Amino acid sequence: MTSNNSAPTTGLGKVLMPVPDPHPDVFDREWPMRVADIDREGRLRFDAAARHIQDIGQDQLREMGFEETHPLWIVRRTMIDLIRPIEFQDMLRVRRWCSGTSNRWCEMRVRVDGKRGRGLVESEGFWININRETQGPARISEDFLAGLHRTTNVDRLRWKAYLTSGDRDDAAEIHEYPVRFTDIDLFDHMNNSVYWSVVEDYLSGYPELLKAPLRVTIEHDSPVALGDKLEIISHVHPAESTDKFGPDLVDRTVRTLTYVVGEETKAVAAIFPL
Repeated sequence: MTSNNSAPTTGLGKVLMPVPDPHPDVFDREWPMRVADIDREGRLRFDAAARHIQDIGQDQLREMGFEETHPLWIVRRTMIDLIRPIEFQDMLRVRRWCSGTSNRWCEMRVRVDGKRGRGLVESEGFWININRETQGPARISEDFLAGLHRTTNVDRLRWKAYLTSGDRDDAAEIHEYPVRFTDIDLFDHMNNSVYWSVVEDYLSGYPELLKAPLRVTIEHDSPVALGDKLEIISHVHPAESTDKFGPDLVDRTVRTLTYVVGEETKAVAAIFPL
């Protein structure tokens, strides 16, 4: 979606903030793609992109000097736009900057360019600062916020869910997704990148979706733990029936994946062409 004066700034169809480049407060790193990052066609997978997004966040936190004071963050929502596939043996240029803040959470943009080719992946994540003792949202320090504000003037960021869970009754498909020991992170929850493995598993059955620029959004409601029986409920919402996702998406098919354990929704994903 290209930016214009009437472009939405919120919701599933929002236009992501462009990279303010050159800018001294855009965190900029490079590293190579690895074999574990790619699918059978050599494309950088969504779950691998999610890992890179996490990794550069940790690197930036360390570089800014806040790894000790703000060590724990959880992601509430991530949007990833596959604009052009990044292909195997490319070098990744990964840039990260803040696009919105509050005193307990922030939105962080990450742009991943394939340096040797034309590949491009864009993303934005809604990250919550977590108190180690209470495991609840914690205030971000003033000096940390001052650094974040250097790339955005949005300082009253509010949380609003863009997605609602799908029902079993009208599902296109329901299948179990086993949770493995290696999927669990230091919060004792299934790591964010694994939710994107579910997306890749779904897309493997619909390879035509990868031929056009694609946006995938995942919102997290509650964590998945080891031993949970995770099920994925999929729906296909055809064009002209998708006004509930926003008026700017009524002209396209929107697919959703609802991650459930029993009757409890854990996360919801939306997939649609840009």
